[in-house]
Amino acid sequence: MLSARVTLDPRQVVGPINRRLFGGFVEHMGRGVYGGIYEPGHPTADEEGFRQDVIELVRELGMTTFRYPGGNFVSGYRWEDTVGPRDERPTRLNLAWHSKETNEFGLHEFASWLGKVDGELMLALNLGTRGPLEALDLLEYTNVPAGTALAEQRIANGLTEPLDVKMWCLGNEMDGPWQLGHRSADDYGKIASQTAKAMRQLDPDIELVACGSSGAGMPTFGEWERTVLSHTYDDVDYISCHAYYEEKDGDLGSFLASAVDMDRFIESVVATADHVKSVRKSDKTISISFDEWNVWYLSRVDNDLSKSLDDWPLNPPLSEEPYTVADGVVVGSMLMSLLRHADRVTSASLAQVVNVIAPIAAEPGGAAWRKSTFHPFAVTSRLASGDALKVALETPEYDTKEHGTVGLVDVAASFDSAAGSASVFLVNRSTDEEARVVVELSELGVTSIGEVLTLADADPYAASTSEDPDRVGLKENGSATLKDGVLELTLPPVSWTAVALA
Repeated sequence: MLSARVTLDPRQVVGPINRRLFGGFVEHMGRGVYGGIYEPGHPTADEEGFRQDVIELVRELGMTTFRYPGGNFVSGYRWEDTVGPRDERPTRLNLAWHSKETNEFGLHEFASWLGKVDGELMLALNLGTRGPLEALDLLEYTNVPAGTALAEQRIANGLTEPLDVKMWCLGNEMDGPWQLGHRSADDYGKIASQTAKAMRQLDPDIELVACGSSGAGMPTFGEWERTVLSHTYDDVDYISCHAYYEEKDGDLGSFLASAVDMDRFIESVVATADHVKSVRKSDKTISISFDEWNVWYLSRVDNDLSKSLDDWPLNPPLSEEPYTVADGVVVGSMLMSLLRHADRVTSASLAQVVNVIAPIAAEPGGAAWRKSTFHPFAVTSRLASGDALKVALETPEYDTKEHGTVGLVDVAASFDSAAGSASVFLVNRSTDEEARVVVELSELGVTSIGEVLTLADADPYAASTSEDPDRVGLKENGSATLKDGVLELTLPPVSWTAVALA
């Protein structure tokens, strides 16, 4: 059996855990909206067509901020099409995902849905095919109380009170050649700065996110961030990060260490942002919005979506990943990476929420259920509060093809002095050995174990399905003991565990 040792000290603080860290992402892609959160005629649908079974699961997830409406979709988005009487809304082509968009579900509908899941709206702007004027129009529509043409239009469309949107993304993945309106870092930085300045003239209290790299593997990574921030540093509050991981060529060991790459990604972006801060002699610190992250098997995606001019399907299934136990363990470990960087990562969005690379599956006309990735997200959102703590960890290591030598055991922790609680999150990356972990936490003053939940299975590729929706789930870990300020527990191979302490 492997052995690891952890020491926690409430004085060793990373930073406060922002509730926006547990955000989600809804894009008009596949069955994420239509047949996902919105399905009129479904047995559980309410008077607005929202699936109540999905709403209940989203609330259980504990998601906070929701980024909308994309994603790649936003770079062809015309927000005006999505408001007003439904029978007058035009059907458009969704160029990002080669499908039709009826606009039956639009801005007002999403705002209403957010009210039912207690979510905060984070709007992404189209800076691919549009610019500052259209961004100002949307900001006026959403945030001005009354007395202007667009505010009065919103009121006439049924929203008397403004939406008061605080967080705005200045485009999406503008470094990507696949993006409509793809620009160089220099060109994007200029239009992002212009748009930000204009928007702040209208509403100085908004928070703005500049596009960072769409992945650490992009050839422009690093230089993109430096150039964009050299234009926008004084104008924005966040730079974005996006990252997706998958198991490649049966290399489970590298896949389980994906959070190591995520750690390095975050730390590289922080270093670049702080370099720009130093060069500009600024007192301002840029935060990170990790507003797209997940396990996504991009190698399975058909990149040739453009079949023909007369082949534009309506809400075709796309990237409905089955998600295995191993996938769930990796998602749990990625959440631990976000906690480890809570001082700089103050907003994040799991991509996405329903059906499309999502923790929730929803059958048309049928049931909704939790995929493996649902469980670590819901538990971490529920338990992680107060401050993220620095962790002193001694663990055996192993060699990976993709990430070098990494620890077999990974740990993150939180401490909430006001609530009198602490949480420890642990991963065992070994594919064949249990790990016995000793956690020294006497300095935290905790005296009892509230719960110990583990995601694991004899088959790391087991997955829940519509036929067996409870195949994969959390189980009580009965190995944990707490005595004289020392927690001891055993972690199964390929597992994620959460411990709640009081």
